[in-house]
Amino acid sequence: MKKGVFLLVTLGISVLFAGNSCSSVSYESNRQKIENSPQFNNGKFRNPEKWLQPPFLEMLSTSWDFLMTDNNREPKHELPRLVSDLSGYNQHGENRLNVTWLGHSSLLINIDGYKIITDPVFEKSVSVVGPSRFNGEIPVTPDELTDIDAVVISHDHYDHLNKDSIKQLEPKTKRFFVPIGVGNRLLKWGVPAEKIVQLDWWEETKFDETLTLVSTPAQHFSGRGLFDRDKTLWSSWVIKTPQHRLFFSGDSGYFDGFKKIGEQYGPFDITFLECGAYNEKWHYVHMYPEETVQAHLDLKGNILHPIHWGTFNLSLHPWYDPMIRLTEAARQAKVKTATPIVGDTTVYREYIPARKWWDTEIALLKN
Repeated sequence: MKKGVFLLVTLGISVLFAGNSCSSVSYESNRQKIENSPQFNNGKFRNPEKWLQPPFLEMLSTSWDFLMTDNNREPKHELPRLVSDLSGYNQHGENRLNVTWLGHSSLLINIDGYKIITDPVFEKSVSVVGPSRFNGEIPVTPDELTDIDAVVISHDHYDHLNKDSIKQLEPKTKRFFVPIGVGNRLLKWGVPAEKIVQLDWWEETKFDETLTLVSTPAQHFSGRGLFDRDKTLWSSWVIKTPQHRLFFSGDSGYFDGFKKIGEQYGPFDITFLECGAYNEKWHYVHMYPEETVQAHLDLKGNILHPIHWGTFNLSLHPWYDPMIRLTEAARQAKVKTATPIVGDTTVYREYIPARKWWDTEIALLKN
């Protein structure tokens, strides 16, 4: 029952979690920037194209399918994983780029000596009634991390913004980069205002003279409760230094914004693009794997590193289906992919993990 309820919440229907919505005081503190946003209209943030959300009865039918069917949405056997080696993440100096995948959309990035974390979720479950991580123990704990330059948040959904993780990282993090409105949640959780940088789409900010972050468009939605749907913005992110450029998608459906971002900020050394939790009923806000490959091409990427898969049970497809479809589409398009197991580190130009490790689970299911 819990996972079905979480699906409803993700699609903005559930009445649960309302107690974690922003207070009116924190929302008011950033009202001017919110209301001045070109993306904000009639009390809510909007995508460039309107999403015709599925009818309520159709979503109830989908939730029934979610509750009553299996379809190998979670592994039947223990998945491979590594306890992460943080030596690369902790190195200083220019001309280095290494990325450790912690599962889902959580990444430890060292870009020319800057230590960055994206959408950190260090808890086993994303909420009280949400799904639990099915790929084993988390390969890194917040206690092991020190001197973090930046935490980058794509949007406020529970599988991307985790309260306990933020509170644990706050004392050791210099700055938090978030879409406008999301900073109010961090303020409520005790993050000092001077550490929070809230950006609208296409806004750039400099961490210092070398590291730049850009909030770029995504086609998605936001909200953590009944009354806060689309009250905060959702973003993808460009992270760049003079030596390297990265793109982090957060969650997004496929749209022409990828081409615009590629034209303005590409080419990218690595693109981190979502490729899981898709379904025809919410195709507008989550890409099919083949579209993930096309988005990578639109962005003018070199290495495609899929994210948002293989961690939480959030859709009706088998857990390994995203990678079967993505790797085949990438093969046909001659796109290089990084497919690390959880805890492994991709080292740009030196080590790009490409083993189809999910095939072992598929073989076991057939026997």
